[in-house]
Amino acid sequence: MSEDAEVFELSVPIEPSDIDQLGHVNNVTYVRWVQDAAVAHWKASAPAADQAQLFWVVVRHEIDYKRPAFPGDRIIARTWVGTASRIRFERHTEVLRVEDRAVLAKACTTWCPMDARTRKPAAVSAEVRERFSAPATPESGG
Repeated sequence: MSEDAEVFELSVPIEPSDIDQLGHVNNVTYVRWVQDAAVAHWKASAPAADQAQLFWVVVRHEIDYKRPAFPGDRIIARTWVGTASRIRFERHTEVLRVEDRAVLAKACTTWCPMDARTRKPAAVSAEVRERFSAPATPESGG
């Protein structure tokens, strides 16, 4: 994570339906938490005009599962933005157990902004680009 990246945190509940036959949170639930954190960050941080004009779709999820979550665990999803091209925006997320801050999963998701009216990929305002992408670095390949 870039040291100057703004981190957004979202508390996520574990519901009974999230538990699989092995007695822990199903991997699909982590993907939902990654998406929920990104959407919550957008709603909390984006200008209202941009929220009205844009919505985002996932074009790629990459997730590494590190440790299981169990019923009764308190979970947070931490997310921050990565680099962006014209219409592909990278976002990073870590799913943590609150009690010991253990990383349960790490994800890198690529999102595409869509025009709410045309439902086609859309350019974003300078303000959205600045707020929802990090400058490319030699390490990021940008």
